[in-house]
Amino acid sequence: MDNAIAGFSKLSKEEKINWIAKEYFSNPEEAISTIKNYWNSDVKLQKLHDDFIENTITNFYLPLGIAPNFLINGKFKTIPMVIEESSVVAAAANAAKFWSKRGGFKATVLNTEKIGQVHFIYKGDALKLEQFFTEKKSTFFTETESITKNMQKRGGGILDIVLNNKTHLLENYYQLHATFDTKDSMGANFINSCLEQFAKTLKSEAATFEAFSAEEKGLQVVMSILSNYVPNCLVRAEVSCKVEELGDKNISNPHDFAEKFVRAVQIATVEPYRAVTHNKGIMNGIDAVVLATGNDFRAVEAGIHAYASKNGSYSSLSHAKIENGIFSFWIEIPLALGTVGGLTSLHPLVKLALQMLENPSAKELMEIVAVAGLAQNFAALRSLTTNGIQQGHMKMHLGNIINQLEASDAERILILNHFKDNTVSHAAVVEFVQDLRKVKL
Repeated sequence: MDNAIAGFSKLSKEEKINWIAKEYFSNPEEAISTIKNYWNSDVKLQKLHDDFIENTITNFYLPLGIAPNFLINGKFKTIPMVIEESSVVAAAANAAKFWSKRGGFKATVLNTEKIGQVHFIYKGDALKLEQFFTEKKSTFFTETESITKNMQKRGGGILDIVLNNKTHLLENYYQLHATFDTKDSMGANFINSCLEQFAKTLKSEAATFEAFSAEEKGLQVVMSILSNYVPNCLVRAEVSCKVEELGDKNISNPHDFAEKFVRAVQIATVEPYRAVTHNKGIMNGIDAVVLATGNDFRAVEAGIHAYASKNGSYSSLSHAKIENGIFSFWIEIPLALGTVGGLTSLHPLVKLALQMLENPSAKELMEIVAVAGLAQNFAALRSLTTNGIQQGHMKMHLGNIINQLEASDAERILILNHFKDNTVSHAAVVEFVQDLRKVKL
């Protein structure tokens, strides 16, 4: 196989970089320089980053931006956001400012239940398995006490364990379905440790259960793993005001705007093609805060998109209505987040972001993240139903295009002035810059 290498993980960092540079780049020295240019000059800090994952060669930076003026449950918050997409932070800040003058955001955690499962194959009498579980259920709790004692001190732990018969979906398939409260930690390691002990207990207790036949005693554990689908770990964020209060410099007719806005949300509710893009905009806000606070945005994404399909068709995560002259806009989403453990105690910028948020509890962070998603969705829908999304987005994207073209300071001023009144597109900017440079020649 071309470019194959044995024992790559055993190479030193320098050796890994040298191999990659020689194998994949026509100018190895330039590649090495680029890689090392993103190393942190603080050796101790760089070592910390190197140890986060395996085979690290450098750091990949994303911007950390700030969206101020979020009035949440009567208190102003400044929200850190890590994202590379133009206009997201600006849109969030604009939505925050808009709603700060109309009562702000209200957020409520509805539940914090997390889930894990032991999946196993049992070839026997289902009634006997139910009898076994009923008799042995308490053992699953007692044999995990060494794992759960510290979590219990913080008010969390295992909430319940149930036996689920899934043989109608897959032959001989059963599961232990456990629910947990992990308080301020993300809880992945805690949950998985409990589940692995459940699996050991299940096998050992089944092996000695007198009512089981020899085949039944040999039930097979397939895997033990938490679920990132947490439909009972829910948070709600909402805004509302009188319809006439929606007016501003961009909304001259608030009644027409409110009706069009609600219709836009309804379209995303019934049309999956629209719902995917609609919800992607919500995730722009959610992911940016999840990343800034050191949480797992892949788990959050997977769980939220599954929740968007809970009724059998992919649908809008947000909802809107006009009732008795009041415009209401809200979101309910599952969010399993933590503010202790993992990167929250290791990454200096995660620590900074959490301090900026005044060291929230996991519940408070759930509220903040949900609000960021709702704000982002409001900003996007306001643009879509008024001036269109491209006007603001492409203005923000103009800076990226200018950087790509390596424009000088003088060229930058001329470009920005020209596109104040002209439509921004990559081709239009390239053409304008080429014309500028022809004039110079």
